[in-house]
Amino acid sequence: MKKSPAELRQDFVRNVQLRHLRAFVAVAQERHLARAAERLALSQPAVSKTLSELEAVVGTRLVERSQAGRRGVQGLTPAGEQLLAHALRVLEAMDASAQAVAPAAGGRIERLRIGALPSVAPALLPVALARLREGWPAVQILVKSAANAVLLDELRAGELDLVVGRMSDPRLMGGLSFELLHTEPLVFAVRAGHPLALKPAPVQAVLDYPLVVYGEGTIPRHNTESFLSARGLALPRNALQTLDVAVARALVGVSDAVWITPLGAARSELADGRLVRLPIETTGTEEPVGLLQRSEAEPSPLRAAMAGLLREAAKAQGALPARKGTTPRTTG
Repeated sequence: MKKSPAELRQDFVRNVQLRHLRAFVAVAQERHLARAAERLALSQPAVSKTLSELEAVVGTRLVERSQAGRRGVQGLTPAGEQLLAHALRVLEAMDASAQAVAPAAGGRIERLRIGALPSVAPALLPVALARLREGWPAVQILVKSAANAVLLDELRAGELDLVVGRMSDPRLMGGLSFELLHTEPLVFAVRAGHPLALKPAPVQAVLDYPLVVYGEGTIPRHNTESFLSARGLALPRNALQTLDVAVARALVGVSDAVWITPLGAARSELADGRLVRLPIETTGTEEPVGLLQRSEAEPSPLRAAMAGLLREAAKAQGALPARKGTTPRTTG
C-alpha cells in the first residue's frame, strides 16, 4: 500500500540521521562516491549504503549515478536538488550550535568561501577583502574565480558562501537570491600609444588588430558578439579567448592587441594610464553585477560583513545604489 505524504514525512523525521545528510551533501558536492568517501573518512561501500538508506527513507532517487562507472555521479535529481538546500541548512545550524556551545573546543577555524567572476573580482574584491581582514583577522578566506555557471553551481551546492557575479537563466537561479551592486558596460582597451588611441577610428578598424575576448558561453562574450553584429560585423575566429584578466592585461600592455572587456576588469589600469579606453560608444552593453547567496543559508555575521563591504566597494566606484533584482537579462 502506497504511503500518504504525511506518512512519508513522519518516516523522514523518524529515520533520517545526520550521517545520512552528511553523506548526501558530500556526494552532491564531490560528484564522486570515492572522493566523498575520502572526505568523510569512510569506505566507498559505506557511503553508497548510507545514500541508499536515505533514498529508501525519502522514497525516491536523489542522485543520478554515472553510466560510465559506479563511482561517478552525474548530478542530482529534482528531489535531490530540493533536499540539498535543506540539508545544507541543517548542517550549518548544527555547526553553528556546536560553535556557540563550545567555541574554543577543537580550535574550529571560521572560514569564508567567496566566488567571483574574473571580470568583476579586480574592481570589487581587493578593498573589501582588506577591510574584512581588519575586522576579522583570524578568519580563513578562500577566493575562487570562474565562469558564472560554475560559481552558481558551487554556491547552490554549499561549496561557496557568496558569489559576486551575474544573474543567469531562471533554471539556474533556484534557491539563490540576487542583490544588484552595479552595472558595467563593455570597453575597448589598448596600451598607451596604440595606433587606434592616437586618433578616432570606426569600430571596424578594431578588427584589423589582434583581439582579446572572453570565452564562449560568458556574458561578456555574448555582449561582444551582439555589439559587433548590430553593426554588421563579426568577431574574427582567431580572436584570443581567455577568462584570465591578468593574461589579457599583460598581453595588451606589450602588443597592439585590443581587449574587449567589462569596465570593472580594466578600471584600475585605465585610471592610472597603463591602458587607454578607445572612444567607441558602447551604450547598451551594460550588464548587472551583483551579490548572490543561498536563500535558505543560515544567517552568518561574517557573510553579512563581507556583503556590506562589497556594497561599499561598489558605491565607492560611483556605481548604482544597491537594490534587489529578480529578473535576469541574459544567460551565460
